[in-house]
Amino acid sequence: MGLDMYLTASKYVGGWEHTPDEERESFRQVLSAINMQESVVTEGAPALDVKINIGYWRKANAIHNWFVQNTQGGKDECQPSYVARNQLAELKDLCIKAIATKDTKELQPKQGFFFGTYEIDDYYWADLRETIDIVSKALALNDTYGFEYRASW
Repeated sequence: MGLDMYLTASKYVGGWEHTPDEERESFRQVLSAINMQESVVTEGAPALDVKINIGYWRKANAIHNWFVQNTQGGKDECQPSYVARNQLAELKDLCIKAIATKDTKELQPKQGFFFGTYEIDDYYWADLRETIDIVSKALALNDTYGFEYRASW
């Protein structure tokens, strides 16, 4: 038990007649990969969203607190939330700045049920470095991907 945190990337893939051939082929390939018959897909809206976990943290409560405050309106109810690219860039910049200056006031740990330590310790700094890696990979994806954050505890 504890705070598990996920960043997902999602991409829309259309199978419409007017969709470019390459995207329609991707649509068919995804359906095939998940053993879904194309005949099951509604004729009026042949499309799907592919979601991929691209980031995972465990008990990185300062990072969780940042997402709660900046993408979830302060509500911490294990709900998924949309994360804009500029928000990810801001988080990355805050992590880089905190590591460089040892200033932690903008990335404060959050107390919660099984959220791990609230100390500014080696785990805290490791979480910031891991966040920089995760967010850098996310931002390297092209603009056709959207992002979502979700935590469970």
